[in-house]
Amino acid sequence: MNRTKSLASAVLATTLTAGMSLGAHAAAGDPVKIGVMLPFSGIYAQLGEAGRDGLKLALKENAANLHGADIEFIELDTEAKPSRAPELASSLLNQHEADFIIGPVHSGVAMGMIKMLRGKDTVMIIPNAGAAAATGPLCSPNMFRTSFSSWQPSYPMGKVALEKGYKKVYAISWNYGMGRESLDAFEESFTAGGGEIVEKVLLPFPSTNFQSHVSSIADTNPDAVFTFFAGGGAIKFVKDYDAMGLRGKIPLLGSGFLTEGTLKAQGDAAEGVMTGLHYAEQLDVPKNREFREAFNTEYGHYPDIYAVQGYDAGQAIANTIDQLKGDISDKQAVISTMEKLTIDSPRGEFTFSKAHNPIQNVYLREVKDGVNVVQSIAAEALEDPARGCKL
Repeated sequence: MNRTKSLASAVLATTLTAGMSLGAHAAAGDPVKIGVMLPFSGIYAQLGEAGRDGLKLALKENAANLHGADIEFIELDTEAKPSRAPELASSLLNQHEADFIIGPVHSGVAMGMIKMLRGKDTVMIIPNAGAAAATGPLCSPNMFRTSFSSWQPSYPMGKVALEKGYKKVYAISWNYGMGRESLDAFEESFTAGGGEIVEKVLLPFPSTNFQSHVSSIADTNPDAVFTFFAGGGAIKFVKDYDAMGLRGKIPLLGSGFLTEGTLKAQGDAAEGVMTGLHYAEQLDVPKNREFREAFNTEYGHYPDIYAVQGYDAGQAIANTIDQLKGDISDKQAVISTMEKLTIDSPRGEFTFSKAHNPIQNVYLREVKDGVNVVQSIAAEALEDPARGCKL
């Protein structure tokens, strides 16, 4: 899938109506090129579309602040296949000469993109993939993230478990980057406070053969369970957990993706599940209410976290263009401007760390009546440790 689209008409109409003159960048006749590397087919297609839609909404809303610059989109379908990443990233960098490249969803794809884009003039903004290496040992001045590191949603949950009196926890996830890093982050804070991981299980990805492991949890009878699963795996695990009769007996905790976008399919089985995440749909933040209504008006449905993260990537681009009066020809100035931004996000305001990862709140959420209800701020302005980053 290789589609080139332009928001020129929408952007220029808004700009000219507002009485804005063409800025230096637009006067030179060069559009701002935004390459989008997201999955538009396959298992993660919905996530890619949500991120793309959020990105475009932010740029449309900020059209009057773009100083006359045209925005040109080049959209490439990663299909969430890491093997495609270097070729697609190279195309956006060399053939299309994109000023900004947005992507991906999948951490494996992120590694391939970073291989091609690290240290280049093009600014890469990651709107989802949580791989620690992206803002850790592989960090680079031209790479930013508007989502999260795998460490951020899980680390605060160790303290949450301890505060609730849980001393012995059974940990389970898939044996891939996000799964391992999530369990490690929970274990780091939990054991530092005196907790014990009584069992740590890593399953082949994307296996959903959970029955024997849920039986093992019942036999082990820990104080609680901590897990990272997402999508179909999260739905299956939560339902199997409930079917075994463990809901209400052994508390289930997780990284927020356990109940993000999965609640309708999980039904009553998810009631009482506690998770940590940097967003919740009903978060009581004025920007969140405004964003949700604007997104629903634009696309006919309400947004999820993937749309929020794409929206904030768009905000980062728009705010940078605005501060530079439309002239993004000096790429070092683009980077220096972006890293100093404060993003007014639906998740609450955040800034970028030295490694260019969001410094953001992580919220403790509990499923009540089919909704992730925010109980408290599990960690305020949490900064990823960015271990191995040399910036």
